[in-house]
Amino acid sequence: MKAAVCRDFGKSLDVEEVALDQVHRGEIRVKVSACGICQSDIHYMAGAWGGELPAVFGHEIAGTIEEVGEGVDDFHPGQAVVVSLIRACGHCSLCARGLPALCVGSFARDVDPPLRDAKGHAIRQGLSTAGFAESVVVDSSQAVPIPPDLPAASACLLACCVMTGFGAVVNTAAVAPGDSVVVIGTGGVGLNAVQAAVVCGANPVIALDISPEKLPVARSFGATHSFDARADGARETVRELTGGRFADVVIVAAVSGQAVEQGLRMIGRGGTVVVVGMPESAAVSQLPVTAFAYQGQRILGSKMGGAQPHVDVPRLVTLHRQGRLKLDELVSACFPLDHINDAIASSSSGTVIRNVIVFPA
Repeated sequence: MKAAVCRDFGKSLDVEEVALDQVHRGEIRVKVSACGICQSDIHYMAGAWGGELPAVFGHEIAGTIEEVGEGVDDFHPGQAVVVSLIRACGHCSLCARGLPALCVGSFARDVDPPLRDAKGHAIRQGLSTAGFAESVVVDSSQAVPIPPDLPAASACLLACCVMTGFGAVVNTAAVAPGDSVVVIGTGGVGLNAVQAAVVCGANPVIALDISPEKLPVARSFGATHSFDARADGARETVRELTGGRFADVVIVAAVSGQAVEQGLRMIGRGGTVVVVGMPESAAVSQLPVTAFAYQGQRILGSKMGGAQPHVDVPRLVTLHRQGRLKLDELVSACFPLDHINDAIASSSSGTVIRNVIVFPA
């Protein structure tokens, strides 16, 4: 099996032959049709959050089930699925609260990854998925069935950037009709936050980014206004666009502590800042504690948009079928696995929404 292996932080991926272990109880083997390149993969490969190497990354997967392990009753070979990094035991206190992305259960694959190099040495399964490969063995909780006619290059994005950005608005912030929403950072996650705000009936929906070329894209996804996040008077512009109230909700999809601080300055009384973008581990932000308490404001973290994949993915597919959710428009370009380094370099430039690795049918 071919897989893209990262051996050193900050170095390119090498495509090589990797041995994939057998399917164990509760697991499935999925033939990968497409895998999106998320900025989280790039940050992990650069060592922003630590981790162990060598590893295979990639966690936005669409594919077809090849094999199911003992105890798996909900899936069958030939079934089209998306595979995410959300691996849930279903029994811990957080799973019981409907927060599978925060599951604290233990899994054997954490100590016995299914990947081996030519010498039999373990290769880490990045983010519990390892989607930059021809096949993956994952826990069955990570997969959700999708319609077989949904194009894989678009469907794979449901597994992370769509689910995360949409969920930050719908699940975490619980945006209501008429709320004013600001989205800081309009990459893959941010654009889906914009889409979600529109679906929720928010108005205005204001998109900020430091890349001017992304601003018209945000408007094409439904933003009523967009401007440079570094512009002088950005806070005052938000105040004017919200009738002097400032924002009810700010979604911070940018990956910097400064973006969080900017979001805190843009919410009004009773407003909420949702932090969904993940900067490197050392990033910090300052909180204006007195004003924050006096204004009755909130700051919430949102891992994977607080999604329950088996609930959220079917809803997102329905919205797409209704013409209310853009998927195809999120795909900037498709690359074969052998050109993954070119795809990552392009993704790192900040000028694309999502590059996707695709595999022959």
